[in-house]
Amino acid sequence: MTLLPKAFALRKEFIDLVPMDPLPSGPRCLLFDNGSLRPESTIALRGVAQRLQAALGVEVKGVSLRHSDLIPPADVGGVPAQLLEPALGAWLAAGGGRVVVLPLFFGPSAALVVHLPQRLERLCRKHPGMDVRLGRWLVDPSATGDVRIASMLADRVRAVIADCALDHPQVVMVDHGSPRREVIEVRDFLAGQLATVLGGSIGRLAGASMERRPGADYDFCEPLLASVLRRPPFCHGPVVVAQQFFSPGRHAGPGGDVAAICAAAENEQPRLRTYPTELLGADPRLVEVLADRYRVALEREPRDGTSMG
Repeated sequence: MTLLPKAFALRKEFIDLVPMDPLPSGPRCLLFDNGSLRPESTIALRGVAQRLQAALGVEVKGVSLRHSDLIPPADVGGVPAQLLEPALGAWLAAGGGRVVVLPLFFGPSAALVVHLPQRLERLCRKHPGMDVRLGRWLVDPSATGDVRIASMLADRVRAVIADCALDHPQVVMVDHGSPRREVIEVRDFLAGQLATVLGGSIGRLAGASMERRPGADYDFCEPLLASVLRRPPFCHGPVVVAQQFFSPGRHAGPGGDVAAICAAAENEQPRLRTYPTELLGADPRLVEVLADRYRVALEREPRDGTSMG
């Protein structure tokens, strides 16, 4: 059975979080993820938003692109989860000032670079003069010197190695998967950085995705986690599964898709043992990266009110 280390447990600091009172002045920030029907995802997002608010000294609110508004409020501290578009629309309708819309995304997913700008353009037409700055995603393959996200992943791999007394395990770094080639390029770039940071403390390292769309047009998404765990050298011995996910939900965390894929592989491969890492949302270095993206978006003059910072 797949080992679920103590790092998987939801931290109490997330469970106890409630939204803070709005700060009186300064640009607002809406930190958004893709969204989930699972309460723990919204709780984790709010935790990141609060830490970012403390770092920036401006109001930061955690919202989602979809799904999360269907979570019963009682499951998220009695405060309903909100979606980005209505939250931003209400802010603008009330005469709110400059706002930075900041993505909690690793790479340029379609939701971020295609669908969201179209929605913001509609809001621009409805609220002339709005000042909305759209921040950039977190991993940029052109910024080869920035290893902060890779270092977060590496520390989680090292924690599993130490906690479980593993000797040079193989490592598979897994993301969700995407129909956009640019997102897979981010995965592969990050996997290369992770291998460099970990160096000789591990065996081999592979980048993989949890899922992909069918058809040859999406072969660039390969390899899948399920496939990697069924071929040498990843089909036997200890394998650390480095999860390129921020928050627990349907895909990552206890009972998620990644855990199910690992359990199925272990059932087929008796000598295989997988060890998942902790997710990245609680790492304080994540706030540093988000704060950088916020400042760049805030300082850049928008061309149309919705340009990517």
